[in-house]
Amino acid sequence: MVERKVRLLSSADILQVCSMKEAIEAVRRAFILASEGKVEVPTRTRLDVPEARGTSLIMPSYLPEAGKLGVKIINLYEDNPAKGLPFSQALMLVFEASDGRPSGILEAGTLTALRTGAACGLATELLSRPESQRLALFGAGFQARFQLEAVVAVRKIEEVRVFDQDKERAEVFARKMSERLSIRLKVAGSAQEALENADIVSTATTSKTPVFDDKDIKPGVHINAIGSYKPEEREVPSLTVARARVFVDSRDMALEEAGDLIIPMKEGLFGPEHIEAEIGEVASRKKSGRLSAEEITFFKTVGIAAQDIVLASIVLQKAIEKGLGYLFDFYEG
Repeated sequence: MVERKVRLLSSADILQVCSMKEAIEAVRRAFILASEGKVEVPTRTRLDVPEARGTSLIMPSYLPEAGKLGVKIINLYEDNPAKGLPFSQALMLVFEASDGRPSGILEAGTLTALRTGAACGLATELLSRPESQRLALFGAGFQARFQLEAVVAVRKIEEVRVFDQDKERAEVFARKMSERLSIRLKVAGSAQEALENADIVSTATTSKTPVFDDKDIKPGVHINAIGSYKPEEREVPSLTVARARVFVDSRDMALEEAGDLIIPMKEGLFGPEHIEAEIGEVASRKKSGRLSAEEITFFKTVGIAAQDIVLASIVLQKAIEKGLGYLFDFYEG
């Protein structure tokens, strides 16, 4: 008999069934499929709610190899943290492609943070120097945890320096994550201090302007930039992007939404050809990653629906196997 019930998965359910290493492998698969055109990812729809300083993103997807359709709706509200609410509020809907039946509803704030962290973990694995030991982390919010866990999953990190405009939040984050991961975290008093001797840089902020100076970036650094998602905003200076080898999750999406690339392009520093490759092309070894120990590598992700549907499909199946989540029937009565 056809299963009619829908499985509702909470944040805790998702984290219980999927480790960061498993998430990294899932997004590796997602990026390869996306670069090979084997997952349908229409352009996402953006709705702005200016009176509430909010943005809603609707992201559909179709994964033929798993027989799944997906739609993620993620709402990003800048004033939420001050209200004690998460910056992002999101749901992921999963349907059976064979007949359209809804099969899962996932809390997607955590799903998004997990797959975004995993994307940067994959980029760090493919693009940073293997001997990298020091991480500079900008931002100490919800996403920062996943950025840190992802980098630690692929590199032997000995020291992390965290910089956030809210020093108290950074101190709480440093204590909590130091205990969880058994590594040394230090709160930096400035962006320059955070970058001192850094091998890897991850930016996970809500800043609309660069969070550090280009002069503080040393040769050989790898940078992950995830915070900005609008064409008029960016976290990384133009000169840094101009002198780096640039990799993205999706060329089309990056050229449409990534202010870290669009702004320096408008300044005339480079053109679209400055993008070396999509990370999926590097993961499948169709394109080269880092070429020398001295070059700066830069990975910009705006997030693509392929990540969501691949990871959600895996999480849903693992939850079914473990009997996690709440089952309900839309059609009862």
